[in-house]
Amino acid sequence: MVDSVTSEEAATAGAGAATAVLTAPLSLDGGLAAELQPANLVQRVLSLFGNVRPGSDLSHLQLPATFNLPKSQLQLYGEGVYCIGEDYLRRCANGKDSLERFAAVVGWSISTTRPPIFGLAPYNPVLGETHHVSSGSLHVLLEQVSHRPPVSALHATDDSCDVELVWCQNPVPKFHGTSVEATVEGKRHVKLLKFSENYDIDCPNLLIRLLPSPSVEWSGTVSIVCKDSGLEAQVCYYRSHTFLGLSGDPRCVKGKIFHSASQETICEIHGHWDRTVSLKDAQTGNVSVLYDARSAIADLKTPVVRNQEGLSPSESAVVWSEVSDAILTKDWERSREAKRRVEDTARRLDKERSDKGEVWIPKHFSLSQDKHGHWEYWPLQKSVPPAPIIVPP
Repeated sequence: MVDSVTSEEAATAGAGAATAVLTAPLSLDGGLAAELQPANLVQRVLSLFGNVRPGSDLSHLQLPATFNLPKSQLQLYGEGVYCIGEDYLRRCANGKDSLERFAAVVGWSISTTRPPIFGLAPYNPVLGETHHVSSGSLHVLLEQVSHRPPVSALHATDDSCDVELVWCQNPVPKFHGTSVEATVEGKRHVKLLKFSENYDIDCPNLLIRLLPSPSVEWSGTVSIVCKDSGLEAQVCYYRSHTFLGLSGDPRCVKGKIFHSASQETICEIHGHWDRTVSLKDAQTGNVSVLYDARSAIADLKTPVVRNQEGLSPSESAVVWSEVSDAILTKDWERSREAKRRVEDTARRLDKERSDKGEVWIPKHFSLSQDKHGHWEYWPLQKSVPPAPIIVPP
């Protein structure tokens, strides 16, 4: 067993004092990430894969700091939940019937899709790293519960609308010669407690095209299932094609809501996840707006520290504070040195645990693997407490 002091030592390597550096979330206009892209980014990205074989797993590829967003992957996962302009999560708990609530969950799942940025990636979280943020009455807590493979767990609860989110995600990026595809393994669970409804949701894949034209987009089919109501949905993220087969819009979505037992289609889903997505009643033909990206993910607010003393040494914004500060000021030498300190210390502590035969124990989650290699996980606390970092109202 490894106690929490050791876990915080690993997470705070190189962070110094508990000072958090928080940066703007990915939003509809790209925001900070778009400003950080250098002019020669495409050539530099292509050079990274010169000696990588097709089919290689890139989960543990260590990127130079010049390719990093100034934030951890844990923060990106969290931002998809707590950084939003319109509260799509509350709609899920306020639906008047099971179909309305199910459609709201579909809309919420689309709201977690944020514009990816070509050539820039977040930091790989170190083992034991955490991220804890509140937005109004919603409290979100994440922890990096495994390093090999890299697994991130999330637990979120809302004080006022009886919603709970639990998930455990493992991104598996692979190089395919002219592209990189990141498959996100694991399901997201949305629980509407007062209705005793549980929803299981997949994640879309992230596809990075290197040739012939560099781009990054979401792809694949997301399945959403509620066994309690007998409803199911499939939402496909895809690139449209124009006349003569030329590539068109990469941000299209289409799908349907249907009865699991009969497979009868109830509603059709169609639109663009960066604009609007419509819901069409299969019987009446009535069309309504399921999701509006402008209201959901435009002009998002940057989280701020409300309680400096309450910051955990393992907080992502603390762990990577010096690296992020150096990237923001484009001090690349300092960013490289600071990043190396964090990663080297995490590797050293991992070796020390291995030499002693110690097993890592997460602080906020209990987890195990079944015989098929799938992760099973449970939050140790019933609810998430208010966080020292908040999203301004």
